[in-house]
Amino acid sequence: MDQLTTVLVTVLILAVLFALLRRGWTTRVRRQSGIAAPPAPPAGIEEREPRLVVPGMYVSTTETGAPLERIAAHGLGVRARATALVLDDGVLLDRQGAPALFVPAADLVAVGTSSGMVGKFVEKDGLAVLTWKLGSTVVDTGFRTQRAEDKQRLLAAVEAIAPAPHS
Repeated sequence: MDQLTTVLVTVLILAVLFALLRRGWTTRVRRQSGIAAPPAPPAGIEEREPRLVVPGMYVSTTETGAPLERIAAHGLGVRARATALVLDDGVLLDRQGAPALFVPAADLVAVGTSSGMVGKFVEKDGLAVLTWKLGSTVVDTGFRTQRAEDKQRLLAAVEAIAPAPHS
C-alpha cells in the first residue's frame, strides 16, 4: 500500500506541475496577443533557388533587448530543428514540427551573433541572430547552425539581402 500511495502522490504532483506549466504558457501567449503575426511565406517559395541553405536549430524569437523573454505567440516560442533558406526577398526558417517562419528582407534591421538567448546558451558568438521588424515590434530570432563554419556564410548571405542602413 505504501508503494501505491507514493506512486499516486508522485503522479498527482507531476500532473499539477504540468498543469501549471501549461497555464503559464497560455498566459504568456495571451499577454503577447498584441504582437503581430509573422508574414506568410510568399507563394511559390519552394520553387525558388535559394542563395544559401543551412541546417541547424531555430532557438527562439525574443523582443530586442530582452533575450530571456521568449515570444510564445504565433508559434514563435517553439524550439525546433530547422533549415535556413536565404532567398532574394527574405529568410525562410523551415522548422520541423512548427510552422515555417519567413523574415522578409525589407524588415531586416541587423544581423549579428550572440552567446545565447532563452532556451540556448553556447560559446561566444555561437548563435546567428536576425534582428527584424515584426509589425511594430523589433525582435531577435536566434538560429544555431549545425556546423560552426556555416554561421559566417549564413550571416554574410543575410547581410547581402538586407536593406542598406538609413543615414
